[in-house]
Amino acid sequence: MAHELKERQRLPKWMKMKMPKGESYSKVKNLIDKHGLHTICTSGNCPNIGECWNRGTATFMILGDICTRSCKFCAVNTGKPLAPDLNEPEKLAKSVNIMGVKHCVITSVDRDDLDDQGADIWARTITEVKRLNPETKIEVLIPDFSGNKERIQKVIDAKPDVISHNLETCERLTPSIRSAAKYRRSLEVIKYIAENYTVAKSGIMLGLGETHAEILQVMDDLLEAGCKVMTIGQYLAPTLQHMQVVEYIKPERFAEYKRIGLEKGFSFVESSPLVRSSYRAEEHVNA
Repeated sequence: MAHELKERQRLPKWMKMKMPKGESYSKVKNLIDKHGLHTICTSGNCPNIGECWNRGTATFMILGDICTRSCKFCAVNTGKPLAPDLNEPEKLAKSVNIMGVKHCVITSVDRDDLDDQGADIWARTITEVKRLNPETKIEVLIPDFSGNKERIQKVIDAKPDVISHNLETCERLTPSIRSAAKYRRSLEVIKYIAENYTVAKSGIMLGLGETHAEILQVMDDLLEAGCKVMTIGQYLAPTLQHMQVVEYIKPERFAEYKRIGLEKGFSFVESSPLVRSSYRAEEHVNA
């Protein structure tokens, strides 16, 4: 604990998080406390929770909280997951309704233990959220489904507004931080999404030891795959047992990457130290 505290104290000043506030934030927080609802915003200690909730955006995780993969950057527990909750689609849809969410972001753990890797639950969840909340926009942050196009198509057929799949880092560093995912396979997933007329989105983390040239290459690779929206944020190690930060990237460099990305042809580039995948997600449906 002392070591972790010392590590947090080394954070540069631009990584300091502001206390969340605002009327909409307070309303959502009270609803979550009252009804015992769960969001990634709270469990993940997202630095943008106040801004997102005030904008009407919230992020949820489905298919449990135990992942079958063990990526070196991720704080989610790894192990043997419990059986999926078949009532989860209805439960999540009701949570979205109670909270009055205008833009719902849904993600999940990897479920390589399931025959369809969770694709059916994914499709049912999107469908149920849309049924109970017809005015709510839906963005999904999906796993790679091992590149299986039939499973990806199930998600596409449920017609979310945006489908995101994160590259996380450059090609050289992928094997060292992603336990099963492959850089080129992830690009194929993004390409398949884009070719099926759905807004494709992806994100990376900086500070893992990538070079400037590698970041530009990631941009080019994503654009070639048809990606329209890119998020770029600072990597923070969840614990001392995870991959450690190589460098804290200054805000000016994040601003430079935003400018470069837009010049290269992305519709949206969200790039700053505290940016996470769902940051300003409500704007990305217009890509």
